[in-house]
Amino acid sequence: MSASAARTCPVSVVIVNYKSYEELDACLASLENAGPPGREVIVVDHDSSALELARVQARYPVTRVFAVERNPGFSAGVNTGAHLAAGRHLLILNPDTRVEPGAVEAMVDYLETHPDTAVVGARVQNPSGTVQRSARRFPTMLTGLAGRTSLFTRMWPDNPLSRRDLLADASTAAPREVDWVAGSCMAVKADAFAQVGGMDEQFFLYWEDADLCKRLKEAGWRTVYLPSAVVVHDVGRSRRHARTLSVRAFHRSAYLYFAKHRAGRFRPISLPVAGALVFGRMVAKLAVQLITRRDRSDR
Repeated sequence: MSASAARTCPVSVVIVNYKSYEELDACLASLENAGPPGREVIVVDHDSSALELARVQARYPVTRVFAVERNPGFSAGVNTGAHLAAGRHLLILNPDTRVEPGAVEAMVDYLETHPDTAVVGARVQNPSGTVQRSARRFPTMLTGLAGRTSLFTRMWPDNPLSRRDLLADASTAAPREVDWVAGSCMAVKADAFAQVGGMDEQFFLYWEDADLCKRLKEAGWRTVYLPSAVVVHDVGRSRRHARTLSVRAFHRSAYLYFAKHRAGRFRPISLPVAGALVFGRMVAKLAVQLITRRDRSDR
């Protein structure tokens, strides 16, 4: 997406922030000593606070910050960061992540030494050290039932549907080709990202990562899960500022992904059915959230 003909640094870290300044501070601190040498860090700050962003800039003066008054969505923020980037590769990071030593170098090195690979995903861990199962097969209508944190998966973790969908766990030690990896941490070749037009901005939040990997695969690229690169993700810290909006965005994006990639030749039938199922599930999730005051991602 960058207009720069010459990539002047190995990797541009792109962080899209939404009201998560405390988490952003910890993320940037973890990147301070992360390589490789010459890498740049870009923060795209949505619904920006001038005071908070000034504090970020004062503490991390080499970080490039770009303030956006409104919140146009995660995909739009990534595309903005990619347009500003000078790196041969993009490292897309959530602000509520912390990069472990060596992780950036490992992902960049893999992309540099594997010309057919466009995306590398890290081993994403919870603060407790458990693995978030961020490497997946492309979503189907059953993903809502057997997603990473769905009730069905929590009650029966080793069920066949979840085993099919979730491709890497704590025992995964070697790099593995997968369909897609979570956008909380993904390294992408900048030229491949530009080749497919970057993130689809119709996805306000959620499933834009699966969509990107899907389009890259259709263009002939591979996506690889790299467990030697470790990132800690305190999931949902940004989402707490807009819980209802997040649930709606999740289900809207799920329907959009289905319409774009899975509806097939029976669209006149499959789309209304999918829409009814997604809408019913969204209403149920909102009701549970209202009653329990708990906020869970289903991915």
